[in-house]
Amino acid sequence: MSGSYNLAREAHRRIIGMIFEGALKSGDALQEAALGEVLGMSRTPVREAIKRIESEGLAAAEGRFTRVRSLTAAEIEEIFFLRLELEPFTARSAVRLPPAQVDAMEARIRKLMAAGPEIDDLHWQTDDDFHALLAQEAGNRTIASTVEALRRRTCVFDHTQVPDRFLKGCAEHLVILDAVRSGDADAVETAMRRHLENARDAVLGRLRELPGQPQDTTAETK
Repeated sequence: MSGSYNLAREAHRRIIGMIFEGALKSGDALQEAALGEVLGMSRTPVREAIKRIESEGLAAAEGRFTRVRSLTAAEIEEIFFLRLELEPFTARSAVRLPPAQVDAMEARIRKLMAAGPEIDDLHWQTDDDFHALLAQEAGNRTIASTVEALRRRTCVFDHTQVPDRFLKGCAEHLVILDAVRSGDADAVETAMRRHLENARDAVLGRLRELPGQPQDTTAETK
């Protein structure tokens, strides 16, 4: 993997951290030169990182500038509402997958669990390929591309932001693969739904911790 790609990933990780820690607030401009100076990088990897952050919904172009925007709990709910409608349905078709493909994916997940979350490329590639594998037998490319776009919107909440989800998410993937092996499409759908609900709840929990986020006072007002 090229050095420039790794630098862009590192720039992305550090800028996202600055947003989540409140060093970059909603409305702040993401300026290549200024961020490059802070990060000790050239403008090129910073530019690539900003583009990715914009595609993930944490920044938006406003005139000449790309500015930080808040990702709200309502948006997360909407994203996971759509994922919960689409992914459990498409995952049902995974019972038709050849056993060798299921076994190969399990081996990759177990390798990832042994390696730990620090290896970002292995983590994201395995996660991407897992969800693609579960959807491919449905044969609907429009749904597959929609799910990919929705997942991109929440991938900023990775193991650095919700560390408790790393091993739990991997274990849930293994449960889904066991359901695939059983040939029980209902069990696959149920396991996928539970996996997505757990991911949603973790993201919402992390979002509530971010600076400037409104706190839930429902329990106090009941």
